[in-house]
Amino acid sequence: MTISPPRQAALLSGRPAVLVLAAILTASFMELLDATIVSVALPAIAADLGASDAELQWMVAGYTLAVGAGLITGGRAGDQHGRRRVFLLGLTAFTLASAACGLAPGSGALVAARVAQGLAGGLMIPQVFGIIRASFEPAARARALGAYGAVLGLASVAGPLLGGVLVEADLFGLGWRAIFWVNVPIAAAGLALGAQYMPDSREPGRTRLDLPGAALAASATVLLLLPLVQGREWGWPWWSFLVMALVVPVTAAFLVRQRRLVALGGQPILDPALLRVRAFAGGLAASLLFFGALGSFFLVLSLYLQYGAGYTALETGLVILPFAIGSIITSGVGVQLAGRAGRAVLVSGSLTLAVSQAVLHLVVRDGAEPAAWLLAAPLLLGGLGLGLTAPALINVVLAGVPGRDAGAAGGVLTTVTQIGNALGVAVLGLVFFTRLEDSAAGGEGGPAAYGAALGAILPWQAACYAGAAALMFLLPRRAR
Repeated sequence: MTISPPRQAALLSGRPAVLVLAAILTASFMELLDATIVSVALPAIAADLGASDAELQWMVAGYTLAVGAGLITGGRAGDQHGRRRVFLLGLTAFTLASAACGLAPGSGALVAARVAQGLAGGLMIPQVFGIIRASFEPAARARALGAYGAVLGLASVAGPLLGGVLVEADLFGLGWRAIFWVNVPIAAAGLALGAQYMPDSREPGRTRLDLPGAALAASATVLLLLPLVQGREWGWPWWSFLVMALVVPVTAAFLVRQRRLVALGGQPILDPALLRVRAFAGGLAASLLFFGALGSFFLVLSLYLQYGAGYTALETGLVILPFAIGSIITSGVGVQLAGRAGRAVLVSGSLTLAVSQAVLHLVVRDGAEPAAWLLAAPLLLGGLGLGLTAPALINVVLAGVPGRDAGAAGGVLTTVTQIGNALGVAVLGLVFFTRLEDSAAGGEGGPAAYGAALGAILPWQAACYAGAAALMFLLPRRAR
């Protein structure tokens, strides 16, 4: 379907394009940074606020789940009400939510503020590509997309490392709270640039938001996550399983509504017909497994390094750094090769990650405190695998989707990556904390207990990556 150019002022180039790009990349960097920066600070947060294991999981999963819940609705809101307005609204909300995180008096308040951060990010981030596509001249657009890719890599490196630096530095006596307060001046600069220089754009015609559909999809995910994260602390009462069972009728109601919207000529969040497209269905399943394993990894690794191996927050960030460096090394290669051998590249990357988890399992399984160089090799290997797979996955999947459905399918796939992250934190976090609890009950503690807990989930993570690789054979051989 051809979309007419949006009604707006002349396309941007030169200095105005640079200033607008600075505003939107500032927002992108913060959203990506806050997805990873909190993992390194979790032990400090737990010590200060007395947070439970489940609350630590919610601090990570609540954010990514909220981002995923807001992405499609945020994109539609920008199309209808203007991308500039929605972007500035989302950035303002993200700034206020970051301040609320920094002021949180307790762990429950911090979880709520993290969810608010994620919802604001889901409102803000979909506008980035829309603004670049609609407001930049072709040459400036290409440079802007290249800069966005660089920001992705920078945020992946900066998250754990900056988190460690800020926690250790204890700026103004803020401790872990500095990881959230640092957003405020950066966002203020982005708001000033956006308000002054960003043109508005929107799609012609009427775009309707399927808010009931979004609510049903979010409810189904929460009904699944809530017992998985809280069930161990609740003692697994019978009604926790009933809550999980409710996922089935709520998901069915969501699909019925989507079919009805299609029949009425509306704009569903997910056209159920897409689920019959082999590449799309396989891509959804592969994304859930792949990003599920990835989402839980930094949570449990940070806890193991600080509680088990005795590393400081800064040392933890430095130990994780090879993973980020590996992903930067191969991300450009993965994108370039996707057009010729997309499926093979994805499978290779996912299997490389599976091997890295198996090697890491050999390093930590005996419960000893491994030297940093022993951890660096499997982490670098994992980063190389991530760089091959993650940047090209959506493009390869969309190569098997009819062109008229590519936009909707891309939005759903991006949302599923966030849901996969949250599910991974819930499911594999449950395995980690259950194993840790069993070790404590058996009189085992310290490095041995945390090594055993991390060792318990690494085979599952390797299996998720291997399963994702198998599902990737359903995808097209190359990207568009």
